[in-house]
Amino acid sequence: MSHNEESPGVGSGSGEQDSTTALIEAINIRSMSLIVLTSIASLYFIDWAQPVLLPLVVAVLISYALDPLVATLDRIHIPRPLGAALVLCTLIAILAAASVPLKQEAMAMLDKIPQAIKELQREDASTSKDEESIMEKAQIAAKQIEETAENREGKPAVQAGVTPVRVVDEPMDVRDYVIRNSPATIVLISQMFSVLLLVFFLLSVGKLYRRKIVRISGPTFRRMRKAARIMNELHHQVRRFLFVMVISALFVGILTWLAFLLLGVEQAALWGVVAGIASGVPYLGPFLVLVGSGVAAFLQFGELNTAVIVALTSLVITSIQGNLLMPWLTSYVSSLNAVAIFIGLLFWGWLWGPVGLIVATPILMIAKSVCDHVVNFRPVGELLGK
Repeated sequence: MSHNEESPGVGSGSGEQDSTTALIEAINIRSMSLIVLTSIASLYFIDWAQPVLLPLVVAVLISYALDPLVATLDRIHIPRPLGAALVLCTLIAILAAASVPLKQEAMAMLDKIPQAIKELQREDASTSKDEESIMEKAQIAAKQIEETAENREGKPAVQAGVTPVRVVDEPMDVRDYVIRNSPATIVLISQMFSVLLLVFFLLSVGKLYRRKIVRISGPTFRRMRKAARIMNELHHQVRRFLFVMVISALFVGILTWLAFLLLGVEQAALWGVVAGIASGVPYLGPFLVLVGSGVAAFLQFGELNTAVIVALTSLVITSIQGNLLMPWLTSYVSSLNAVAIFIGLLFWGWLWGPVGLIVATPILMIAKSVCDHVVNFRPVGELLGK
């Protein structure tokens, strides 16, 4: 009798287990579907809202980088709005003063490109005609295939009374070109002006938004204190990281300028600026500077050995920056692993183009700092870190 009573109990228990497992699987599938749909919607929103989000992100990062200067002026009893205006005006004046000689060097470099192309064509024409390159053979083969196809199809006969017309390409109309491209120029100028205004307002208010976030974090004093600690640590982490990026860019730019000046490379100052900006794009930026400086040195000197020396000099400078300077400066800052940085570069470069490549690493750094201080997001922070 007892055996008969236990059998239904076992069967009902296994049935309840199966239904519970099925319910958990259904909930997991539903949760994963919601996560996937939310991620896709977020991607479309970020892409669609680029004209608003990109200036906002750039302004926040610039304000973090300039905040130590404004805070220093605030300590000597200069009001934050006045200090922010002084810092921004000084920065704009420095950029405007540096843009004039850099523009001249950039124009000189662009003027040399047609001459370099002619020299390459002249060297190619002076080579032996018997030694045809792969491209020449491919062009000859393509021409023969095209002539064979025309012979098979036959040329269309000109109908009587029809006058052949020759189409002549008109020269480029400068006015039409300016009119067609003026909307993009206006958008660029308006975005730059928006970034400057946002930076000014963010520097002027100081800790206002941090205090507001602490107030709305929760009614209890414990939650407010925890939110204040998280905001302070996040603020210091991001500010240190951006300070490290600025120091690193200055180091690479100045050292590249001096090294190229000693090697006799033309437009050394321009190469220093390019190398400093490119250092903000890990891996890809230094590689492009290495290739570009090597090609420019080869076109200038006409010797492969000199081009290799210039390229290796750029590689040595970026290696010192990446292997010695950055680890020393980032010893108190959370570090990102190489895979996360590379995926971030691909993602933000795909979404926001060249500017996305520059802001990718700071965005990842902010995301990692947030994940490290929020319990539910700590696994994501662990994936991003070393």
